[in-house]
Amino acid sequence: MRKLARRLNVPFRSGGSLTGAKTADAQAAYESANTIMPTVQGGVNFVLHAGGWMEGGLVADYAKLLLDADQLTMMQSVVDGIDVSDNGQAMDALRETGPGKHFLGSSHTQANFETAFWRSEMADNTTYEQWSSEGSVESHTRARARAVEMLAAYEAPELDPATDEALRAFIAKRMEELPDSEF
Repeated sequence: MRKLARRLNVPFRSGGSLTGAKTADAQAAYESANTIMPTVQGGVNFVLHAGGWMEGGLVADYAKLLLDADQLTMMQSVVDGIDVSDNGQAMDALRETGPGKHFLGSSHTQANFETAFWRSEMADNTTYEQWSSEGSVESHTRARARAVEMLAAYEAPELDPATDEALRAFIAKRMEELPDSEF
């Protein structure tokens, strides 16, 4: 499909992090990874259900949405490719440091170490002992807590009153036109 879309110069739409799992467990992780990776590698322009999809599409889960989004940021770093710019090649650091020495103190390392590698915002990389002493919180629980925080902190953007009125009128009209629909 990707080759056909490219040949015809049309956008390519596909599915994303799909799973039949009922909770954000190992099944959800491997099924989501197995369905999103070809989508990302295929250069899909519009991805349906890139995050949060559970139980074959019957359920949307905020925690899984955050876990999926975390993995999508990693995949984005992969498709961004290798930085072959002067900064990416770190030639200045090579010249500055010279052979037989470490690069930890080089100005290039100091300027780039925080952004040079992808780091998960959702993963817990503490030791087992620390994780256990802090309550043994699993990824889904951690992600759900973060989702609750984000929802509590959400502030709706200002909406032009005329736009708000037009949207409300449109909704009312559609509800009249589709009286038997479930909203």
